[in-house]
Amino acid sequence: MDFDAIVIGAGHNGLANAIHLASKGWSVGVFEANSVAGGAVQTREVTLPGFRHDLFAMNLSLFAGSPFLQAHRDKLVAHGLAFALAADCFATAFPDGRWFGVSQDLETTLARISGFSAGDAAKWRDMVGDFASSAPHIFAALGAPMPSWQLARALFSAWRAKGADFLVDLLRLAVSSPRDFLDTKFETPEIKAAVAAWGMHLDFPPDTAGGALFPYLESMANQSFGMVIGKGGADVMIRAMTGYFETLGGKLHLGTEVTAITTQQGRATGIALSDGRRVIAKRAVIANVAPPLVFGQLLNGPSVRPDVDDKMRRFRSAPGTMMIHCALERLPQWTAGAALQRFAYVHIAPNLANMTRAYTQAMAGLLPATPVLVVGQPTAVDASRAPVGKHVLWVQVRVLPGVISGDAASKIASCDWASAKEAYADRVIALIESYAPGFAGTILARSVFSPADLERENRNLIGGDNLGGSHHLDQFYFFRPVAGWSRYKTPVGNLYLVGASTWPGAGVGAGSGFILARMLAG
Repeated sequence: MDFDAIVIGAGHNGLANAIHLASKGWSVGVFEANSVAGGAVQTREVTLPGFRHDLFAMNLSLFAGSPFLQAHRDKLVAHGLAFALAADCFATAFPDGRWFGVSQDLETTLARISGFSAGDAAKWRDMVGDFASSAPHIFAALGAPMPSWQLARALFSAWRAKGADFLVDLLRLAVSSPRDFLDTKFETPEIKAAVAAWGMHLDFPPDTAGGALFPYLESMANQSFGMVIGKGGADVMIRAMTGYFETLGGKLHLGTEVTAITTQQGRATGIALSDGRRVIAKRAVIANVAPPLVFGQLLNGPSVRPDVDDKMRRFRSAPGTMMIHCALERLPQWTAGAALQRFAYVHIAPNLANMTRAYTQAMAGLLPATPVLVVGQPTAVDASRAPVGKHVLWVQVRVLPGVISGDAASKIASCDWASAKEAYADRVIALIESYAPGFAGTILARSVFSPADLERENRNLIGGDNLGGSHHLDQFYFFRPVAGWSRYKTPVGNLYLVGASTWPGAGVGAGSGFILARMLAG
């Protein structure tokens, strides 16, 4: 068995890469250890029959706006790809019963901001207007290899269109902390907290340099375009991708573990499988696998660059994540008002101090006393995910230690996730209850995935890190995954890396897979 290209891992970046190569006439085999494709994009009935839960990723907005989808939209739609649009995107609930939320309708959002500050409403309007002209240049840069002539052309185009001051401001944004950026824009703590919460979706507490870009992009993109989730579940995207891939002649091998990448004279030649078979790659081996696993486990030949191998093995994970999936009798009855039930996301991250404290405790190995929560309400947007009149809730705890050394609240004695996870999930449910009294009584069933469970589900989620590694400045831009190797190549000839551990990082945007496929096949 041989192929032009072998892709290890059927996550969405691996599938995007395989699809584009196959569409250009390459013979491609995708090999996935799990019994289902999708990596961190999966949907299952993990509570009760008829309740479909997005196991990890829920927000598909990046995919909906991706260059990959632009290139292959018609075929993917023909294979069942469908989205549900959330016009009410994200909100933050505050302990005093107030709330703020961003809806796609600008005037609606501005009216909410005006309730906090008329000045902040004017600044929000200005940001949205500037984003309309800035976004094409920003996304052109984010969609280019790092570094590349394509990136240089994108920046040159931005300079011609918007001037040198725009590039200086963009650079400042790229290296600023969320707090520093937001302090220059807004006066109201509540508006700052609502935007800064997006930094916690990555591993950026308010005062970490480099954390301003993602909150800016997410808040402005949600305001401008709305939020998108998969119709019926996030796995609608994966089913469309695998179906399209197979019609292109691609071969998808599920439940097939790759145990080694074979090499000869410093070049990747194929893979070895757990059943003893060997598969030849004539042109490329593309690993949609975390760098520590590639360079610590899969490569079986002599090292070409021991120094680079060592850096790849030491690639740093982000903090862990817990997922709590609930089948509900009804949506939470938020104290702040029934309007919150319309939103795809409700953040429980009421201020910058709370975010900072939770992050600091998690990085010290402690279970945060008051965690930061992303409460997803997908059935508010897509009722087909649950039986009529019922709901599912998607709760992501950001952030947690992969290995527990203690409890910041001094209430959970266990330092093992297997015995601590239900007790910590009770803490999370109690926190939601404090913002939505009676919530616990509406839970028909729940399923808890600790950081350790996430890693068991997908070995790339090291320590429960669902981001593909820390995005702090020393591991981002030209440094992702390591300096000198940000263009998907490795020291081993014909061996390439894609996935969240490579540029442009985390998110369901198919960025690295598609960028590399275009570099290889046009």
